[in-house]
Amino acid sequence: MISNVNAETLSAWLADGREIALVDVRELGQFSNGHLFFACNLPYSRLEIDVFRLIPRMSTRVVLCADVQSKVDVAAAVSLRELGYTDVWILTDGVSGWVAAGYKLFGGVNVPSKTFGEIVEQRHHTPQISARQLFELQLAGDNLVILDGRPFDEYQQMNIPGASCCPNGELAYRIRKIVPDPATKIVVNCAGRTRSLIGAQTLINIGVPNPVYALENGTQGWFLEDLPLNYNGNQGYPELPGDFDIAASRAAAQALAAKYSVPTVDAKEVDRWLAEPDRTLFLFDVRTEAEFRAGSLQGARHAPGGQLVQAADEFIGVRHARVVLLDSDGVRAPTTASWMKQMGWDVSVLREGIDADLDCAATAKAVLPAFPVLQARELARGLTCGDAVAYDLRSSTAYRALHAAGSRWSIRPLLLEMPQTDRCVVLIADEPEVAALAACDLERKGVADVRILSGGFEAWIEQALPTESTPEDPPYEQRIDYLFFEHQLQECKDAAQRYLSWEIGLVSQLNETERKTFALSPGH
Repeated sequence: MISNVNAETLSAWLADGREIALVDVRELGQFSNGHLFFACNLPYSRLEIDVFRLIPRMSTRVVLCADVQSKVDVAAAVSLRELGYTDVWILTDGVSGWVAAGYKLFGGVNVPSKTFGEIVEQRHHTPQISARQLFELQLAGDNLVILDGRPFDEYQQMNIPGASCCPNGELAYRIRKIVPDPATKIVVNCAGRTRSLIGAQTLINIGVPNPVYALENGTQGWFLEDLPLNYNGNQGYPELPGDFDIAASRAAAQALAAKYSVPTVDAKEVDRWLAEPDRTLFLFDVRTEAEFRAGSLQGARHAPGGQLVQAADEFIGVRHARVVLLDSDGVRAPTTASWMKQMGWDVSVLREGIDADLDCAATAKAVLPAFPVLQARELARGLTCGDAVAYDLRSSTAYRALHAAGSRWSIRPLLLEMPQTDRCVVLIADEPEVAALAACDLERKGVADVRILSGGFEAWIEQALPTESTPEDPPYEQRIDYLFFEHQLQECKDAAQRYLSWEIGLVSQLNETERKTFALSPGH
């Protein structure tokens, strides 16, 4: 039996200070059209793959929400109980029940983090420069540096001419190497607003002597001014030489953490926390991916500092959990922690960093059953003679662009409603785990012959088997995985302007509980 919780009770739970995981199990496109403020998105199509990462403690209070008509919350609850989660609830009448009770839904993704960025701008009056002003300074040959605060893959997709990539989590650590001249103007940009504002305010908070500005509305503001964007780029930050003196940066970062009352804890204290059965602990290494791969603490997860602030709900699924950050330099963890503390997280910095004598258990993984595989040529024959039906579980965007001729697009929650068939059902996926989860559901439905395409769509291509493109299939209403909310932001001015208006308007939608999440003190 899975218990239900109504909207009023859930609202009280969200304010009671106890750990809670509020999980929206709809697909990303559905989630972005409107969800509860504190919900993290854990799509049913990936539930068992990602749940241990977001909710590592099995006795956590978990509330699932979805569209009431889809019943995907019930399927997700059954799956979580089978995995061993013991305190699972379903929001009565789903997101529509939340609205009927007088509460608001929020469109978009990473809403708490983006709301926080707007609050930071309102409270600190972070200096901003318009796209046109920046362009004119560039033309005049002004002494300035433009730093794109997004990860390198986002930077490469589109960037401002002359900008270098330096993700926000690296700014405090590397800025004195990147900009040695205190007279140089520094402009931080992102695609929209949040990382521009947080990046610029980070530099101001650590006492950089330079004039610092956030680019107003980021690359979207640049696009709205009809200024040219680059759609490639390879200009990154310089590596710090081994003898580079980071003492001043370390002192500034640690003073900032102290200002916001971020505790520094040692490995013994974290060991004690790990042993507590009724609290959840997340241990994050906030350095670069290359550094993390070169060596970190056993059981630590990688969460680059800038992205942890920008998208906290993608890393942490449990409100009021403990969060411990570590680095190798004493700069990046305390700087990131200063923001996480203001966002309302119970965050600490690990004193010994990556040198700590600490062994955290690795994230658990679901054990999925093995299903028979079918080779690409066998599937082609089955499709031709009608003995097999193939469902492509890749993204709807990828399917529209190119797929195996004769295959159909689907996704795990839609397969729950698939009609019974006597034919062999073959699943095509980029990740075998995604196919295995869908196969489990089909088997429960009574489909007798479920198989997985060996090697996925890549194997189909390697065999030079027939493919087709369908720019209009699946149709709009079926693309529950697709983030329409942020579609064509850099190609459609109306979409870009709507997005920016949405971001700016987030703060005005908050209720009292949501507002109290943030703790921008002291002095505010």
